Amino acid sequence: MTDDVSDIQSYYDGAAEQEDGRLKRHQLERDITWRYLEKYLPSDDAILEIGAATGSYTLELARRGYTVTAVDLSPTLLELCRERVAGEGLEKNVRFFVADARYLGDIKGDTFDAVLLMGPLYHLVLEEDRKTALKEAFNWLKPGGAIFSAFISRYGIWGDVMRNIPYWIENQSEVRSVIEKGRETDDSDRVGFRGYFATVSEIAPLHEEVGFKTMVVAGVEPAISADDESYNKLEGTGRKLWLDLLYELSAEESLIASSRHLLYIGMKPG
Repeated sequence: MTDDVSDIQSYYDGAAEQEDGRLKRHQLERDITWRYLEKYLPSDDAILEIGAATGSYTLELARRGYTVTAVDLSPTLLELCRERVAGEGLEKNVRFFVADARYLGDIKGDTFDAVLLMGPLYHLVLEEDRKTALKEAFNWLKPGGAIFSAFISRYGIWGDVMRNIPYWIENQSEVRSVIEKGRETDDSDRVGFRGYFATVSEIAPLHEEVGFKTMVVAGVEPAISADDESYNKLEGTGRKLWLDLLYELSAEESLIASSRHLLYIGMKPG
């Protein structure tokens, strides 16, 4: 059984502008993710980016000399990514494919030195579909290559929910379903954001079952809950020192689940 994710494609096709600004709002997520990318990415090699969206990571990777194959389910998001890449004259560094993370057969070429799976696993509510996407990533990765995959934390979202949609707590059947199953009830309307919210304890075993060797599981917004603004307004030395500290704390076991977004880094053995 596989899930029909056409509603997810439609959601992002209609929310391209909002998605384009997401990492401007969540700057700590972006900055800590880059710390891990800089530590574990190979230098100057081929990257498969599944869930490229409008190119927040794509552009910077291309600027740094990587060759990127950018994949997204949403043609609208990917077209914005293409325009941004062209605007910087980086077309030689990036190629584009509209595809589902579970089925990447149309991608041509050699295997890759690294895979970024930085969004699709948010929306694959069935465990079998998450495994399928990870198997696809594993098959396209060279032995010794690294995978970076992102999740939304089941227990780290509630500060955001209380801040932005506090009335949702009144829908107790949905609240309990997210807490117990990681997703809304099966009879929920398929409108808006529909996702899967992971526990920290399931992330490494899910990857290891596919064949990856775990290197790091981290929370990329440690200790700030929904308070993006306090970090976003920091500048200069103070911002760097706070980033240094929060990066250091990002893999602290007692903090990981409280982050809204979780990052897994693993390696394909060989």
